Parts: sequence; C-alpha cells; structure tokens
Amino acid sequence: MMKKLQSSLLNMVLVLTGVAVIMGCILAAMNDMTSEPIALQEKKALEEGIRKVMGGQQVQASEQPDTIISLTEKDKTFYYSIYQVKDSTDHIIGAAVQDTVNGFGGQLVVLVGFDNDGIIKGYTLLKHAETPGLGAKADEWFKNTDKPAACIVGRNAADSLYVTKDNGNVEAITASTITSRAFLLAVNNAYKAYRQATDQCNESKSHCCDKTDDCEKPCCQQSNNEVEPKEETES
Repeated sequence: MMKKLQSSLLNMVLVLTGVAVIMGCILAAMNDMTSEPIALQEKKALEEGIRKVMGGQQVQASEQPDTIISLTEKDKTFYYSIYQVKDSTDHIIGAAVQDTVNGFGGQLVVLVGFDNDGIIKGYTLLKHAETPGLGAKADEWFKNTDKPAACIVGRNAADSLYVTKDNGNVEAITASTITSRAFLLAVNNAYKAYRQATDQCNESKSHCCDKTDDCEKPCCQQSNNEVEPKEETES
C-alpha cells in the first residue's frame, strides 16, 4: 500500500504549488485558444462599424488608426483613434473616430463617422453596459429619423450637441439622461479630435506634402481633398 503523505507545511506548499502551476498552464492554453478568435471578432466589428457609421456604403479604412489624437481636459488626457475613410475611387470622404466615456453602467465605446465638412454620417456603440430598455437605447435613439429632435445624423458636429435639459438641442433618451449626456460628450469630443487631426494634416501639407513624396502623414496621400478648418463654437 502507498504510504500516506504526512501532513506538514512543506507538503501543503508543494501541493498548492503544483495545483497553481497546472491551473496556470490550463489558463494559458485557454487564452491562446481564445485570443485569436476574439481579435478576429473585434476586427470584424470595427470593419462593420466603420462601414455603418459612414452611411453604409462600401469604404476603405486601415485596420489600425491612421492618427491617435490626445486631448487634455481638467488635468486628464484622453486618446482618440481616428480611421481615415476613402471611397471606392480612393478619395477621402471623412473619418471614423473612436471614443470611450463613462456611462451610467460602465464604459461606453462610441464610433462616430464624419464627412469632410464635419457632418455626422452615423454612429455605432462598439461596447456598452447600459441598462437594457433604458440607456441601451442609445444604440438607436440618436439615429432615429422619426425623432428629429433626438436624431444627430445629418447634423453639423460643429454645433455642439447637448441634451435639452442642459439647454441643448438634442432630446435625451427617456429616463436615461446620464447615458444621453455621456453619449453626446463622446460625440462632441470625437469631433474635437477629428478637427485637431484635420488641422494637423493641413499644416503637414503646407510643410511636408508639397515638398516631399515620402511624408508619413496619412492625409498627404490625398492632397487634392483638403478640409478647410472651421472655428469651434463656444458652448
């Protein structure tokens, strides 16, 4: 018969260490198995999201952001991923901007599409944890053409968007003012990032694109489709 292990601190440490090593190996293997499908799913969601926010037409966009813009407010720095979008003839038609804000239930990841004039083409929620039946309505509420007071699609993003309760011009989701405020904050900030990226591109064109063929700025690839900077309206 196998001799029973004596109960001792050393034996307990060895057993616990063995269990930890085995569990670590199992978790690592599961992570390897699931990481690639998750990455592919996120890539697909982003591709579909960019097409959706640019009006549903066939468009071209990079898998990685063309520009990452940082904006600092109240001593906090926020980062925005900007995907330059071209049509089937390789002309720049605008950009899709990804922003993350805190909603009522957690993070709200919003992708907003702008044309070259700053008109909102569409949006989609890539991620949210808002209350079903309330804040979760944000995915459709602000694009519903049957509710013109709530719909932001087709509006010029230069006209800062706020809920009517804050003396703004957008009807909030019923019983979900916090989510509505967070969503519109994401849209307004996405537009600010887009304008900053556009201004940087215009500056690059005057100092780089017209003088060299190897400028790294993505906007230099389409120098005949410039966007004139617009003044920000005070809110």
